[in-house]
Amino acid sequence: MFLWFGFFICTSLIVYSGTKLAKYGDIIAEKTGLGRAWIGLALMASVTSLPELVTGVSSVTFAGVPDIAAGDVLGSCVFNMLILAFLDAAHRPQPLSAKAHHGHTLSAGFGILLLGIVAISLFLGDRIPSFGWLGLYTPLVMGVYLIAMRLVYFYEKKQISAFIKEIAVELQYEKIPTKTAIVHYSIHAIVVVISAIFLPKIGEAIAETTGLGQTFVGNIFIAVSTSLPEVVVSIAAMKIGAIDLAAGNLFGSNIFNILILAVDDMFFVKGPILSFVNTSHIISALSAILMTAIAIIGLTYRAEKKKLFLAWGSVGMVLIFVINLVLLYILK
Repeated sequence: MFLWFGFFICTSLIVYSGTKLAKYGDIIAEKTGLGRAWIGLALMASVTSLPELVTGVSSVTFAGVPDIAAGDVLGSCVFNMLILAFLDAAHRPQPLSAKAHHGHTLSAGFGILLLGIVAISLFLGDRIPSFGWLGLYTPLVMGVYLIAMRLVYFYEKKQISAFIKEIAVELQYEKIPTKTAIVHYSIHAIVVVISAIFLPKIGEAIAETTGLGQTFVGNIFIAVSTSLPEVVVSIAAMKIGAIDLAAGNLFGSNIFNILILAVDDMFFVKGPILSFVNTSHIISALSAILMTAIAIIGLTYRAEKKKLFLAWGSVGMVLIFVINLVLLYILK
């Protein structure tokens, strides 16, 4: 009973502050001129992914359960793409991809690249080259992450300069000072992070009573609980019409999640972390790749109508998520 009460309190705090986080993140994007996609990618994604970071580091340093750390990261990547499908269902009347701008294909592509590195590393297992206790993928992931941030930033600046007149007309928050937005954003970010830090342990305790394995628990229960900030922030962004902020947050969270796996490897001193985890995690890595690829197709094709309440691409994402769930349960 106490576990469920704690879960409810943490969830309520995240729902409230997550809503405010989306609003003030949108204001900061407008005030700084950095662009909503880049703010979603760098600022929002890093804040909403901090629970995964804390969970991963504590899993490998204190609990000694690298499978929980890997499952949390890769399961969150899959779940983030499922959130994108749900946002598409809520967006009327056009598919979400028709309104989100092309710049997201850049961050989505980097997400696929990073997930591919992880999938290959999982396949190689203990054959992966290493530097001390670090796997070769750790410096590689960090390098790709920095390149992704730089390229998306310059892409956004180029887009803004090309349409500067249109952007000036669309300003919505002229009366709110930049300092006020940053202060409020920081306060609500702290609330979201602190609340979400408690969720994994609560979710893990609830999951243990079911007797499921670490791989399944990490990929499903822990991943869903630590992905709750992404859900709340993305829905809140949609409600205020900041579609690019919502999409940028989800694609950015996936990139940041893989960076978290590299950080986990630095704290896991027994050896390359992906050499010590179950190879079943490849299923989640490949599922996330497939779902991201479908998202890129949607962003490129930009269908103007959807015959169902979901666009065909989103239907495909939901099916892949279900298959991923079934396979993980079978191999638990």
